[in-house]
Amino acid sequence: MRTRAAVLCGAAVVVAGTLTTVPADAHAPSATATAQTAKLTWKKCGTSDYPTLQCSTVKVPLDHAKPNGTKITLAVSRVPHTAKTYQGPLLVNPGGPGGSGLTLAGFVASSLPKAVASQYDVIGFDPRGVGASTPALDCKPGYWDPVRPDTVPSTPAIEKANLTRAKGFARACGKKYASVLPYINTISAVRDMDSIRAALGARRINYFGYSYGTYLGAVYAKLYPQRVRRLVLDSIVDPTGVWYDDNIQQDYAFNDRHLAFMDWVAKYDATYKLGTDPAAIEAKWYAMRAALAKKPADGKVGASELEDTFIPGGYYNGYWPYLAQAFAAYVNDKNAEPLVQAYEDFAAIDASGDNGFSVYASVQCRDASWPRDWNQWRKDNWAVYDQAPFMAWNNAWYNAPCAFWPTSSLKPVNVANSQLPPTLLFQATNDAATPYEGGVTVHHLLKGSSLVVEQGGGNHGITLSGNACLDKYLAAYLSTGKVPHGSGGDADAVCQKLPDPKPLSTTAAASKSAKSGTSGTAVPSTASRGSTLHDLLGFQR
Repeated sequence: MRTRAAVLCGAAVVVAGTLTTVPADAHAPSATATAQTAKLTWKKCGTSDYPTLQCSTVKVPLDHAKPNGTKITLAVSRVPHTAKTYQGPLLVNPGGPGGSGLTLAGFVASSLPKAVASQYDVIGFDPRGVGASTPALDCKPGYWDPVRPDTVPSTPAIEKANLTRAKGFARACGKKYASVLPYINTISAVRDMDSIRAALGARRINYFGYSYGTYLGAVYAKLYPQRVRRLVLDSIVDPTGVWYDDNIQQDYAFNDRHLAFMDWVAKYDATYKLGTDPAAIEAKWYAMRAALAKKPADGKVGASELEDTFIPGGYYNGYWPYLAQAFAAYVNDKNAEPLVQAYEDFAAIDASGDNGFSVYASVQCRDASWPRDWNQWRKDNWAVYDQAPFMAWNNAWYNAPCAFWPTSSLKPVNVANSQLPPTLLFQATNDAATPYEGGVTVHHLLKGSSLVVEQGGGNHGITLSGNACLDKYLAAYLSTGKVPHGSGGDADAVCQKLPDPKPLSTTAAASKSAKSGTSGTAVPSTASRGSTLHDLLGFQR
């Protein structure tokens, strides 16, 4: 059963390390840090959206147990502080694992109140293996090219085809990166973060992570509690379930979100003309899936790609109007073009996606034990499918290379911690990617932490996304160290979710259609609808 937070009123406040002057630890590096700082050269790398971004690189050991051995390179970015009051570096991470964090530094610096952001050097980084860091992993280019076998293994032939793909990917990783894979894991990435801290010349860091980035932050805090100044975790991984159990729990939560989307479509029958009964609309969605399994749209969107296209709606309901338009066009108008456009916008994986997935698999498969007997996977995922069919098998095949991974597995880190300053946690009650219970678990494991809950919210990544109530707590904490402290229950403070989106305006759709030469059901591209935090996050599956 999904736990709901009780609404709390009159929250008290705890203060963690309030600073009104330049903190000594922000400027006074250790001797080791001083030597490394001299090697850190920043160059302009601004974009039109984030013109003040600067970039550099940090060399770290491939194996931190052999500091004088083989080195790899981490790409880092920053938006430098401008205020006289300097609070040190704020490392940010978008999750994944496998998400690039270089641009996120610009997003965070521009989205926080200027008075707050200006007090920090906001630091982004590509974790080892990711993006601009070298080596950047790409185990099997084109692995996600359409059209893939149906995810639901309804016949032995379909199951065999998917198993062949998963085994082939694991084998390709092992062959291409045999000397690297043992060191692509969360603990190694955490050691890298501490190398970045040293290179920046800071005795302590501030950290702000989303999704998998919350686990990265919690593990850093466990290994280096004395080096944590402030810690913000948003949309929190359950560290007691990494990673097999966490993925199983996601399947139920994503199915709930898909049903919420069906409810939303039913509410706007006047726009989408798919009916007012959510169950009947769901049946139409699965009928669409069956039709695409037989005849993929434009040779690109089969049943598996359809799931890929609609799964992002479970992360962020701002995508719902675009997905609903594509759904309605296919069902009502026999027009697959908007569906193909939606696939291109939300699901198609390019070279950067191949890199991201390669790191995702490498980290997850190495971090913790996975069943090596496929019979266990088959049993568990059919059981999930019976209750929550939407993402069950799609998620299973996404993670299936771990059943055949060429490295051994490490033991998950117990992140329980009583040595930290007050930390700030954010969690939505209906988050599918990191279900609510994970936020509560970490709240109990991190002694002195405060949990801010978005009641009824289903988005993944909830701060800096337009909810002023949430952002007020974030800004106060980063500015002064204040955290809310409730009088009971799991939550220390509760914010109501933002309203669900409305259908796209007829005018906007018609304008887009005129430009593209398509019917009035065309889906605006990412460029025309604008970028959001949720386009930047490296979502954990």
